[in-house]
Amino acid sequence: MPAIRVEGLTRKFGERTVVDHVDFTVDRGAIFGLLGPNGSGKSTIIRMLCGVLRPTSGKATVLDVDVASNPESIKRRIGYMSQAFSLYGDLSVRENLEFYGRIHGLDLGTIASRMQTVVDLTGIGDRMSQLARTLSGGWKQRLALACSLVHDPELLFLDEPTAGIDPVARRDLWDLLFALAGRGVTLFVTTHYMDEAERCTEVAYLHQSHLLVCGRPEELKRLPAVTPHGTHRVELSMQRPAEFLPALRAVDGVHDATLFGETVHLLVDDGVDGEALRHAVTSEALREEDSTKSPLRAGTSLEMRRIKPTLEDVFVTLSRTASDGVRRDTDPCETRGHEPVIREEASGSTAEIEEDSTAVGRRAAQSDGRNGPLHGLLAMLLKESAHIRREPATLFFMFVIPILQTVIFGYAIKTEIENIPVVVFDSDGRAAGRDLSKAFDNAKTFDVRETVFDDESFRRALTSGSAKVGVRIPPDYTENLLRGKQASIQVLIDGSDSSTASTAMTATQLLGVDLSRTLSFRFLDAKNEAPTRDAYGSAAMPVEMRTRLLFNPDLDSAHFFVPGLVAIILQLVTLFLTAFAIVRERELGTLEQLFVTPVSRAGLVLGKLVPYAIVGAIELVLVLVVMVFLFGVPIRGDLALLIALSSLFVVTSLGIGLLVSTLAKTQLQAMQFAFLVLLPSVLLSGFMFPRDEMPLPIWAVSHALPVTYFIEILRGIVLRGADFVDLTPSIAGLAICCIVILGASVMRFRKQLD
Repeated sequence: MPAIRVEGLTRKFGERTVVDHVDFTVDRGAIFGLLGPNGSGKSTIIRMLCGVLRPTSGKATVLDVDVASNPESIKRRIGYMSQAFSLYGDLSVRENLEFYGRIHGLDLGTIASRMQTVVDLTGIGDRMSQLARTLSGGWKQRLALACSLVHDPELLFLDEPTAGIDPVARRDLWDLLFALAGRGVTLFVTTHYMDEAERCTEVAYLHQSHLLVCGRPEELKRLPAVTPHGTHRVELSMQRPAEFLPALRAVDGVHDATLFGETVHLLVDDGVDGEALRHAVTSEALREEDSTKSPLRAGTSLEMRRIKPTLEDVFVTLSRTASDGVRRDTDPCETRGHEPVIREEASGSTAEIEEDSTAVGRRAAQSDGRNGPLHGLLAMLLKESAHIRREPATLFFMFVIPILQTVIFGYAIKTEIENIPVVVFDSDGRAAGRDLSKAFDNAKTFDVRETVFDDESFRRALTSGSAKVGVRIPPDYTENLLRGKQASIQVLIDGSDSSTASTAMTATQLLGVDLSRTLSFRFLDAKNEAPTRDAYGSAAMPVEMRTRLLFNPDLDSAHFFVPGLVAIILQLVTLFLTAFAIVRERELGTLEQLFVTPVSRAGLVLGKLVPYAIVGAIELVLVLVVMVFLFGVPIRGDLALLIALSSLFVVTSLGIGLLVSTLAKTQLQAMQFAFLVLLPSVLLSGFMFPRDEMPLPIWAVSHALPVTYFIEILRGIVLRGADFVDLTPSIAGLAICCIVILGASVMRFRKQLD
């Protein structure tokens, strides 16, 4: 049975067809090269064969498994080396190898054995402790190859493995690939390089999403379309051949002329001989104004010899034919098998084939078991822990920034408005006027900054903003009080700041009531008259309302805002960390590399979420310590209940980050989605503004925010000492949000590319 069989494979992205009805087979033990220009669909085919991209139509089987219906079952048996370096740069060479061994379910003993094998094969033994990001291009490719081989795959996919590395590294890498092929591993390679295509036992050529041809290199060179009947190929050697290239192309019977260093390769009719070509070159030389520029006039010889076509000639000819719209009526793979001599060159000894077949069968038998639901979880946990340890910026963002935010916003956000600047224009100038000015200054809300004695200074203090309240005491203030007449005081309030203005207006009215009450009782006591008297015999109001503030007797805004701030900061950090970590892996290609491994979806998701959940729990403890010891906000309720419900919220917030990562394709999009969640959480959750005062539609929307319920839980436990029964509605709301968000996130998170 072939290692790969593809029939009518098609992939569309919207209206654009990237792979169009491709058919080919790859024999076991072959080195199959897939060639084509950029955008022809090479990488898309590999992704479909690896099970990370679902075909639009057609059928593909890899190692006798249908990749569309059962992609996970082949991932233990294949290896994948992506086009770009997609391993973890902040892990060492050893840690990368160990991670991919664990992710494929190998035990510790097997990992050690396989690591030694691939290290010996690739020669990276002296770089085991080096971080992957510090390796040079060639060594990175060796590491990527080693990681793709650590689980001993039967089939290895390599997507342009030599792109961007020097010629020596290219040759060394191909030597490794030949060694693998000698051990019975089937290789599927994409490349741009013609010399690499010559090394393959079979090649296929894609052009504009279509497969033009496939077969053995020597068979393809003998295709009639490459060197049509009645033509042959020749090579001309001369000095400065570029000067004569246009003249050679203009010769009758010359179909193609291509420059190769100091030579020109031509496709000519059989009737064109060397004299015709020499004549064309000589004629061109005679046109030169300065004859010394002509190599031929200087006595240089023109050498010509017949040559065979190269693979470049094959693919250029076929591409031009396809671009010209010439219809191909034959199967692109029908050339295979027509040259028995070529097949003998590519075949190994019978003993080698039997040995390879046994090895392949052994590997297949070892990989028959299905993956468990949490397969790869331990490997993911260890990897994520290493990432967190080795990234100083992430550690700073996770542990320092939340504390700084709690301190800064805890002190900055206050609802109490005090020391409003006041200017007094005392036109009275007597004791009663001075007492009134002192009454304003003694009030906690006001601060008399200035006393003026003219209208211009009074007006200027208000317009300049140096005073927010202006008190104008009239000249007859004292006389009116002595005569028992009502004294009117003009109080001007700056309304540009509505919050300060409202507070100033309320405080002024209360101050007026208090002054009036004091003067009234003083007048009644003088006449020995009073509607009622208190326990001390002094005049008193008939009804006295005695209030007592619970839970926050000093009305300290920190007691109200800091618990809510804990919720906002926890959501901010966990949401951003999760969303950006996953999206960044998608951008770097490491997530695609993980998709090709047999790690289960649950193992991958939990491996991402659990480390950050632990980080969130540590952050919770830190900000609670700051809340209690720095801001003096006591925790009146059950601490264990608080931690348990906080953990539920952290998991919910991590689920939001996971959901954002499934929607965003780039880190910029992730940031935009995150702010789309964060702003409503700050403004509509009751953190800053009372929800009961919001319009009904906005109030209803606020119930969809998990942080709304968590803020109620935090304030209930911390400030009021509420228990589980008291918080049942909020706990139920948070639990429902957690289930819905995590469910949606896990459903959208698939081990396939979109």
